[in-house]
Amino acid sequence: MSNTATPSQSANNPPLASSPHAADSGNDYEFFRVIQGYIDQASKIIELPEYIHTILRQPKNEIIVNFPVKLDNGKYQLFKGYRIQHANILGPYKGGMRFHQDASLDDFKALATLMTWKCALMNLPFGGAKGGIKFNPREHSQEELQRITRRFFHALGSNIGPDYDIPAPDMGTGARTMAWAMDTYMNTVGMVSKQAVAGVVTGKPIASGGTYGREKATGQGVVHCIADWAERERFDLSGKKLLVQGFGNVGSHAAVLLGKLGTSLSAVGDHTGYLYNPEGFNVHRLQKYVQANGSIAGYPNGEAITREEFFGIDADIFIPAALENQVGPREAEVLQVKLIAEGANGPCTPEGEVILKQRNIQILPDLLANAGGVTVSYYEWCQNKRSEQWTLDEVDAKLEKAMREAYARMVEFANLHDCDYRLACYGVALQRLKAVYDEREIFP
Repeated sequence: MSNTATPSQSANNPPLASSPHAADSGNDYEFFRVIQGYIDQASKIIELPEYIHTILRQPKNEIIVNFPVKLDNGKYQLFKGYRIQHANILGPYKGGMRFHQDASLDDFKALATLMTWKCALMNLPFGGAKGGIKFNPREHSQEELQRITRRFFHALGSNIGPDYDIPAPDMGTGARTMAWAMDTYMNTVGMVSKQAVAGVVTGKPIASGGTYGREKATGQGVVHCIADWAERERFDLSGKKLLVQGFGNVGSHAAVLLGKLGTSLSAVGDHTGYLYNPEGFNVHRLQKYVQANGSIAGYPNGEAITREEFFGIDADIFIPAALENQVGPREAEVLQVKLIAEGANGPCTPEGEVILKQRNIQILPDLLANAGGVTVSYYEWCQNKRSEQWTLDEVDAKLEKAMREAYARMVEFANLHDCDYRLACYGVALQRLKAVYDEREIFP
């Protein structure tokens, strides 16, 4: 595909990693260390007291459980589950549950820490947590997934609760997973009124206490940020080209919503590979295909391309919505876009980000861009607490207001301290945490 090549894809530049998953071919990428680096930089900007800095550099609790599950073939398998609780000074721990074969303690520590900053940035009364199980859910039947989920949440026991730690969906999990989790918790806590604990998880199906708008919330938040950026930059989104890596819940909804604003999806990729369509994909049809088949593999209306070709396609906006560690130096050198909106957590490496800045490619950081999910999760939690059901219009209006206010806080901090948007998001979050520590101090 010669029309996707760029001058930077020459013999002088090494090829990109062949894996569709990561920028670095090795397993030595330390995501938690990367997040700590951002914390260190932002702490200096706001002159965070050393004792608060010390506390926030490590999670409060690191929970690891090993539990057996009987498989369909009658054999038993031992699974390893995690729940990392980073900080709860702002409120109950909050964060997703990820089912993935590459899950690790380091990743969960990083993601739990990100949740603390995300909730602080969005002014939510939550702290940060993250967890999950290290296994490939695609290798198991629906019945096995239910047993794995229920045994995991049973093993966590009192380490979760509607006023203590509130899990949500993440990669490899969804609304059905949360329904199983809620039901397991309800039937093990022994409360007289089981409905009082419906808020133990968020991201549930509507009929089981979920909220309207939750499924598209993260993608919706990404689009609100892109729209805000476009207004400030006087950038007309109509007719612009889009790249999306990861076409699951976040990437697909963002593409569909941006399509309504006039953008065209030129290329898409997931764990199975990458596809290109110079005329633009029908995003509704592609979304339905992925929902039915689990990936973009076999979709007929696109040309298969390599990962290297994907990153070199001439477009305007790139939404990385897969895993962390996707845009390293080599990817940053070949990207031909004006804006990166991080639908995933940590998709750009620090080394890659340096090159993106040098090339004047703007970044809307993950702390803000994908915060729509946890924000609407908070709305679901509130509805469960109050035994209410808000309309979709109410949820959408609240989310847009919250995203735009957070965007404004980010821009104000960046202008005041002459820093990039990522450090501005960390700075805003740390200021809120600092204020609470100043007021409450340390027990005893």
